[in-house]
Amino acid sequence: MPSSSLIDRIESIPRRELYFFALYRVLVASLIAALLFSPLTMLAGEAHHPQLAQWVSVGYLLVSLGLLIWGRNERWLHTIVLWSVVADVVAAMLLTHALPGASAGISMTLLFNIAAAAMLLPLSRGMLVALIASGATLVEFGWRELEGGDNARTLAELAMFITSYLALAYISYQIGSRARRNQQLAEQRGAEVANLFEINELIIRRMRTGVLVVDGEGRITVANEAAIALLGDTEGSQAEDGARLSQLAPELAKRLQRWRNGWHEEEQPLALVPDQPEVQPRFARLLADSELSLVFLDDTTVVSRRAESLTLSTLGRFSASLAHEIRNPLAAINYATQLLEESPDIGESDRRLLQIIHQQCQRTNGIVESVLGLARRERANPENLDLAAFVRSFVLEYRQSLSIETDSLETIIREANVPALMDPRHLHQILTSLVHNALKYGRLADEPARVRIRVSSSGPHAVIDVMDRGPGIPDAVAAQLFRPFYTTSEHGTGLGLYIARELCRANQAQLDYISVPAGGACFRLTLAAPRKAAGN
Repeated sequence: MPSSSLIDRIESIPRRELYFFALYRVLVASLIAALLFSPLTMLAGEAHHPQLAQWVSVGYLLVSLGLLIWGRNERWLHTIVLWSVVADVVAAMLLTHALPGASAGISMTLLFNIAAAAMLLPLSRGMLVALIASGATLVEFGWRELEGGDNARTLAELAMFITSYLALAYISYQIGSRARRNQQLAEQRGAEVANLFEINELIIRRMRTGVLVVDGEGRITVANEAAIALLGDTEGSQAEDGARLSQLAPELAKRLQRWRNGWHEEEQPLALVPDQPEVQPRFARLLADSELSLVFLDDTTVVSRRAESLTLSTLGRFSASLAHEIRNPLAAINYATQLLEESPDIGESDRRLLQIIHQQCQRTNGIVESVLGLARRERANPENLDLAAFVRSFVLEYRQSLSIETDSLETIIREANVPALMDPRHLHQILTSLVHNALKYGRLADEPARVRIRVSSSGPHAVIDVMDRGPGIPDAVAAQLFRPFYTTSEHGTGLGLYIARELCRANQAQLDYISVPAGGACFRLTLAAPRKAAGN
């Protein structure tokens, strides 16, 4: 729960306000005591009760000094302020009675005490202080009337002072209340500004684009995490200590200086550190009349990936439209080829050509089906799965649906239960593609294919390895495996592994090719950790 305003919570008013209030009381008490115990006594007028005036002035001074020393405890603020003002009123009443000539000045002095108390106290207690002061004024007037002395004060003067006490207490409370509201609003706005500052700082620090602030002398004043990484300053010690840009990235400093001199920004990417990707620097002036400059460092690899993603997205939509247009004439060609193969007038050489046409139609249709499947792919609906049971069921189904004569497809599952999070439809499609490739390409010469599916756990994640004992995949080919339409087979579409990886990404999973030193190939599928049940 957020803390209240310092002024709104009276108990938390700073000690300084209490100190100055007590100091004012000591000043007034000292002035009265000085007038009574010095040759300037005649300035206070003729004393009606000289001894009473002296005793009250000394006592009031001692009380004022005590409040100055011990009366700044914020925990007892209400009590201290209330009783200190009551002491002020009692002292003022006694001094007014003892020094009738100074009664007007003493009453005027009391106005400040009432106003200060009304500002610091709630309305009810502030008005109570004003009523006590008004009552003390009436008591003193009645006391003098009972003594039968010459009363220098009139009822009209009393009425004006009483009205002033009450009105000033109410007005002072309103001023204090408004000050409390303004202070609370100011603190609220200050907290919002502080939060926005922290949010902005966090956003800048976590931006993938590197951001640097460079002063007129070329020193780095601010650098976010991405900029520190691109500069090769792994610990960030140099950038955060105000190092010169020319020391960390000389070429970037030269470009910045050329830009400051009025040159156009250069479009050519720049390599800041040999082991880091190239960056595309952009410059902007922080303020119109400031020498501070903003330097944005865009990672060209990220930009390239975004461009590639947009290109593939556009290409996918275009390919889907094109695939629909290809299917109809392709189906007609395939049907005509089948009819020609049934004709008895076709020779063996022509029949071989028809088989080639039929095979190429089938291959083209496979490409069309893959493109359409990629274009209409549904959003993933991950579920908590037991991979051990799922893979066993998949292998059993694959054996029954496909003819595996001499080839073998086995499972290696040593754990009874391997939990994971994955869309079962997508997982089935991925395993089908991987097993199909392994059975087709994972064989040596005329030997039968031996494919193993291994299920295991790696920390919180589950892992599925699809392994074969074939000739393996060359490094040059392995680097291009997951690119769309890349294939080394004249009958392949080049979309199987690409679609499999995209399905993995949709499920927060990862598909990688693992080189096997002893020979063969291994595709590793790393799945997301399962969701915890509600309440766990």
